[in-house]
Amino acid sequence: MPHKKLIAMAAAIVVGAGIALAAYALTRAPSDSGTPPGMQGNALIDGQATGPRGGTLLKSGDAAIEVLLSEKPDDTRLVVYPYLNGKRFEGGGLVMSGILTRIQGAKENIQFVAAGNAFTSVQPIAKPHVFDAELRMSWQGRSAAFSYSRSDGVIALSPQQIRTAGIEVAKAGPAEITATLQVPGEIRFNEDVTAHVVPRVGGIVERVAVSVGEKVAKGQLLAVIASTDLADRRSELLTAERRLSAARTAYAREKTLWQERISAEQDYLQAQVQLREAEIAAQNARQKLLALDAAANAGPLNRYELRAPFAATIVEKHATAGEAVAADASMFTLSDLSTVWAEMAVSAQHLNAVRVGREATVKATAFDSSSSGRIAYVGALLGEQTRSAPARVVLPNPDGVWRPGMFVNVSVDAGRQSVPVAVSQDALEEIDGTPAVFVQSPKGFVAQSVKTGRRDPRVVEIVSGLQAGQQYVAASSFVLKAELGKASAEEE
Repeated sequence: MPHKKLIAMAAAIVVGAGIALAAYALTRAPSDSGTPPGMQGNALIDGQATGPRGGTLLKSGDAAIEVLLSEKPDDTRLVVYPYLNGKRFEGGGLVMSGILTRIQGAKENIQFVAAGNAFTSVQPIAKPHVFDAELRMSWQGRSAAFSYSRSDGVIALSPQQIRTAGIEVAKAGPAEITATLQVPGEIRFNEDVTAHVVPRVGGIVERVAVSVGEKVAKGQLLAVIASTDLADRRSELLTAERRLSAARTAYAREKTLWQERISAEQDYLQAQVQLREAEIAAQNARQKLLALDAAANAGPLNRYELRAPFAATIVEKHATAGEAVAADASMFTLSDLSTVWAEMAVSAQHLNAVRVGREATVKATAFDSSSSGRIAYVGALLGEQTRSAPARVVLPNPDGVWRPGMFVNVSVDAGRQSVPVAVSQDALEEIDGTPAVFVQSPKGFVAQSVKTGRRDPRVVEIVSGLQAGQQYVAASSFVLKAELGKASAEEE
C-alpha cells in the first residue's frame, strides 16, 4: 500500500475517534455531583423538566430542585435533590419545607430531613398521588419557591363518555344506617306444633300405618294396639250403661207407683238415688275412655287406634308390629314443618339490640338461601356457662327449604343510627386489596382509599378518606375500575 494512503487512513481514524469522544462527553448523564440536564449555563427557564434521576426538575432563579416519589409499598415519600447555580448544593444550612394540597382541598404541612444529597419528607405521602404542592428551599437568608403537581391514576373522561358509561355522581354526606347484629344460629322444630305421640294405654302393637317422613292429616290412623287395659275400661262402660238402663226402668216404675199411691215415697226416693248413681258411673266410664282418646264402640274391646293430633310430618317413629309398648312410650314424633324456629344465643352486651318484634334475616351457611321473620322470643335468663340468652325467629317454610339441624347466620335489625359521612353501597370498590371510592376532581376521576364502618344494604359509613360534601361516583364505578386496571396494564 502507498505511504500516502496509510497516512490518510490513520488521520481518518484519529478524527473519527475524536468525534466519538466529543459526542460521548456531550451526551453522558452527569454524576450526582454534576450539573443536571437542562441547567448547563442556566439555560433552563422557570418551569419544569425531567431530572437525571427521572424526577421532575423545577427551577426558580439560580436555584433548582429535582422532585420524585420514593415508590415503596405503603411508605411513599417525597424526595428532593437541591441545586444552586446549576450545581449540586453543597454546604449546610439548607432547609426544605412544603404544603401539600389534596383534591378535596385538605392541606398537609410537609417537613423534610436531610438524607445524603437529598431531602426526604418526614411524613409518608398517602394515596391517591393527586395533589399540588408548594415547596420552599431556604438557605443563607435566601429562599426559593417551587410548584409541584402529581396526577397519578387520574381518569379523564369527556361528558359524552360519562353519560355513555352511566356514571352518576353524588355528594357524600350524613345518612341513617340500619345497624345489624350478626349472630350464628340453628334451625329447629317449631315446638308449638311438634308433638310426641304416646298411646296412653299399654299393649301390643298390631299394626303401624305410617312411615318416617310421611305427611299425615289430622285424625289419620298411625297405629293399632291391642290393650287389655282398654278392654277392661270398655267393659266397665258397658256394665255401667246396662245398670243405668235398669235404674231408669226401676225409677220410672217406682215413680208411677208412688204417684198412684200404691208404693211408699221412700221406695220412689231410693229408686231416684240409684238412678243418679248409675248415671254417674256411666259418665265416669265414658270420661275414662275419652281421656284415652278411645271410641266406645270400635270393634273388639281391646282395639286401640292411635291417630294424628294435627296435620304434620312424621319425623320420628319408635313402633314395630308385635312390640310391647307402655302407656307413656313415645311412639311417634310429629311436627308441622310449614314453620320452623331459627334459634340463636345472644350475649349479654347485645341483648338491648335483640328485642321481640324486631326484623331478622336468616341466611343458610350451606347454600344460598335466606328468609325474613320477626323475633318471637328472647330468654329472660342467662346461661350459667355461656352467659347468653336464647332467642328465636319464627320462619315460614312452605317449600321445606329450612331443615332442623341446619346452621344459619341471623342478621338482626338493631335500630337506625346516624353517621356523618356515607356513600352508596354501589360506590365501593376494592383496589389493591383495600376499599376505595372514585371521587371527582377538576383533573378527572381518582380512586380514593377509604376506611369503612357500619353498613346496611343501601349505604356504607366512611370513617376516613372522604369528607362530607365531596363528590363521588355513586353508580357504574366498576367502569372506572376497569379503566384504572387497563391503564396499569399498559404501564407494565
